[in-house]
Amino acid sequence: MVNSLTQDIFLHVSTPDKEQERIIAAIDIGTNSIHMVVVRIDPKLPAFTIIGKEKDTVRLGNCNPRTGELTPEAMNRAIATLQRCKEMAASLNAENIVAVATSAVREAPNGQAFLHQVYTELGLLVNLISGQEEARRIYLGVLSAMEFNNQPHIIIDIGGGSTELILGDRHNPRSLSSTKIGAVRLTKEFVTTDPISQSEFLYLQAYVRGMLERAVDDIQGNLKLSEQPRLVGTSGTIETLAKMHAYENLGMLPNPLTGYELSREDLETMLKRLAAMSLAERSTLPEMSERRSEIIVAGAIILLEAMKLLGMESIIICGQSLREGLIVDWMLTHGLIEDRLRYQDEVRERSVLAVAGKYQVNLDYSQRVANFALSLFDQTQGKLHNWGTQARELLWAAAILHNCGVYISHSAHHKHSYYLIRNAELLGFLEPEIEIIANLARYHRKSAPKKKHENYNNLANQEHRLLVSQLSALLRLAIALDRRHIGAIRHVKSDYRSDDKALHLDLVPAFANDDCALELWNLDYKKSVFEEEFGVKVVASLASKTSLAAY
Repeated sequence: MVNSLTQDIFLHVSTPDKEQERIIAAIDIGTNSIHMVVVRIDPKLPAFTIIGKEKDTVRLGNCNPRTGELTPEAMNRAIATLQRCKEMAASLNAENIVAVATSAVREAPNGQAFLHQVYTELGLLVNLISGQEEARRIYLGVLSAMEFNNQPHIIIDIGGGSTELILGDRHNPRSLSSTKIGAVRLTKEFVTTDPISQSEFLYLQAYVRGMLERAVDDIQGNLKLSEQPRLVGTSGTIETLAKMHAYENLGMLPNPLTGYELSREDLETMLKRLAAMSLAERSTLPEMSERRSEIIVAGAIILLEAMKLLGMESIIICGQSLREGLIVDWMLTHGLIEDRLRYQDEVRERSVLAVAGKYQVNLDYSQRVANFALSLFDQTQGKLHNWGTQARELLWAAAILHNCGVYISHSAHHKHSYYLIRNAELLGFLEPEIEIIANLARYHRKSAPKKKHENYNNLANQEHRLLVSQLSALLRLAIALDRRHIGAIRHVKSDYRSDDKALHLDLVPAFANDDCALELWNLDYKKSVFEEEFGVKVVASLASKTSLAAY
């Protein structure tokens, strides 16, 4: 059973008191490790303080070499760690846990099955995020810890399965990339010798350079000629290298580590020494855990090759990354941040409109449909449904993109819309939210949602299925209101009468002499799904000429 600690729900949620302190936990299920931070948020600043941490190296990325699936042993380790995280969050009075999974779960054929197992056994809803979305949230985490002073910064985050590169200047990120090279992935696939042989070392260097070239080109293409960016590094690999360097050169560890600088020359010297050591020798080094010693050579190669390609002579360490970015993102979506970081809504809107542009959606038409859908949503809220602001935003996105499948073919375009949206990597949205948007678009015409449909069963839980069933039915009415794609209906007023269970729609025409016969016919034709879903009768009529003055 899912409790209020584990997830945000789409049903009516009371608006939080913006003066009240909040305690939130964020979990990052990575390829190498599972990390959690628990923070106390002071909305008056707004800022957060970390009050608890948990970490375990579970190596989800050690997949079955034949099938690529997550192994039962790794999944069991992960579930045990997540159980401890959940207990710790509860002991610190966290009201909510925001959890995401990244590269290993994203790529494994049984990744979704693993997340379902976590939900079933722990009641913990884990959101699978794309590589670009992971990069965006890393950017938010770094922004929360460092002042950019309007200077461009390149951020590198080396994970177990992927490396993210981001370019930003405290405003919206200019470049977001995720490349499938990580310390665990490269070690598993390319390192068979101990110490690493010269041939394997050179091959790894060349492979990493080739994989990073596209991301680096995109960053350089988004820099102005006069700009001199700084390089910021996050993640366990980079922090370990920085700690080793500090221990050897200062005899102590800086506290905090954020702001510590490591030169490319020193990194190159460290890498040569690490590569010459055996695994047993590396594991005895200060600040080097046994698990980290297994993958540190591959991780250091990624960092050094990235610095060479970017032409960077040094890197500054930042102790905050994806987990803290999850907290910032939660604060943004809950209206607790009102300063320079407040661009969450813009990120979502721009991302949806970019996808619409990519697939040549008629924006004038889709905006009219979206306006009708939101109007009907607002007018029936509390009468026919109790969905809140989050659901309303997903409905808007689906209304804008419902026809994008026409880009492939008009025949069965609702099904094409599902796949295009599902694979569009919409920024700012969680994976379950993208699944909802795609399903809403899928059911804007033809068949209503059915349990036998695979895409409908992909939805995270029963609540999400109910949301899709109800809002896709509402979307059908909105689409029917612009049957001729000319904006014949100016707006619609709804009146739900509980005595006869009827929803009366009063349509206000845009043109005085237009009888809107086609729109009325189309509403009558499309309303059956809505009527069945809500158990009401839909009665539509054109506003009389005498009443038009009232609108």
